[in-house]
Amino acid sequence: MAMPLDGITVLDLSRLAPGPYASMLLGDLGADVLLVEAPEGAVRGAGGGGGNDEAAQRRRAHNALARNKRSIVVNLKEDAGREIVHKLAADVDVVLEGFRPGVVDRLGVGYAQLKHVNPDVIYCSLSGYGQSGPYHEMVGHDINYISIGGALGEIGRPGQKPAIPYNTIADFAGGGLMTAFAILAAVIARDRTGRGQYLDMAMSDGVLYLLASQTGGVLAGGAPPVPGARGLGGGSPHYDVYECADGKYLSLGSLEPHFWANLCDVANRPDMKPLEYDVSKHEEFAEHLTGMFKTKTRDEWFAELKGIDLCVAPVLDLAEALNDPHHRARQMVVDVQDPHVGVVRQVGVGPKFSETPGRVRTTAPAAGQHTDAVLQTLGFDAAGIADLRARGVVA
Repeated sequence: MAMPLDGITVLDLSRLAPGPYASMLLGDLGADVLLVEAPEGAVRGAGGGGGNDEAAQRRRAHNALARNKRSIVVNLKEDAGREIVHKLAADVDVVLEGFRPGVVDRLGVGYAQLKHVNPDVIYCSLSGYGQSGPYHEMVGHDINYISIGGALGEIGRPGQKPAIPYNTIADFAGGGLMTAFAILAAVIARDRTGRGQYLDMAMSDGVLYLLASQTGGVLAGGAPPVPGARGLGGGSPHYDVYECADGKYLSLGSLEPHFWANLCDVANRPDMKPLEYDVSKHEEFAEHLTGMFKTKTRDEWFAELKGIDLCVAPVLDLAEALNDPHHRARQMVVDVQDPHVGVVRQVGVGPKFSETPGRVRTTAPAAGQHTDAVLQTLGFDAAGIADLRARGVVA
């Protein structure tokens, strides 16, 4: 069955998680993604690409970030290695890189160099702070990008230090997901204009962009959100998490008046129905809910409340989420055949298409698994490939 991105080719020079996640999203929807990996070892964001022992094969089999991709190992510090990348870039739709600003230019594989061999290429650079601005040369990680982007300052409880979330906001949402979105928009633009272009993606930009709904009030002169003080940050009794009898937690999101009314009925507090917006009553109601939820386990409460219009869900750890019946029914956990270790489970494809669904076609390749085959498409014969390998240009 056809997939949405059939025929789109991506040359992926990126290393750490955000870039590989972006190309994973494209690969899941049918793009042909070729990893250009370094001789010193594949990183790929999670799970290396090198080694052929059983442990290495199992790591690769479970590494979703490198699935649906091919791999060639090229030494970009060698002239012959750069030549190979130029030849590959001449016939692709997209080049993706995730180095620090200026590195790809010094290596000879930046946009200016590759545009000469492929004027229509869409070249995307993904970095922490972008290619311009006073911070563009600074190093960083997710925690730094969500700090500068304003997200970390909103997360936590009043009077406490910010609560550090896992690295999903900057690395994966503001970085990888935003990059895949931008690449697809550029592909559509090229279909209309006939021209490729350069994409400058910054994870710090992506974080601030994710806060679009909050920025309006602040830009209009309002006060910035205080951690845990506003309704959507845990500042309301009906939008919060509550500990249950087994020490596990249940989340409530009963914002709308009819959900609030149903919560008041469940709590046996009909007197609270007209008081949803009376902040002076929130502490009293929160204490009541705290005591109520401790009378049963999390799963008992969820079984009892999930059929009520209440906006309720169990707070699951990742292992529980991967085994949740809803996620399994939605094919968000799928069985994948790996040629070395057999069937493994991986996270499924998020977007659901009725006519052109994405799918996991292959597990992650070993680093350099497709080097010979790719070089053959460029016109190298066996002797030429052996020479390149002997000189440390490819592996």
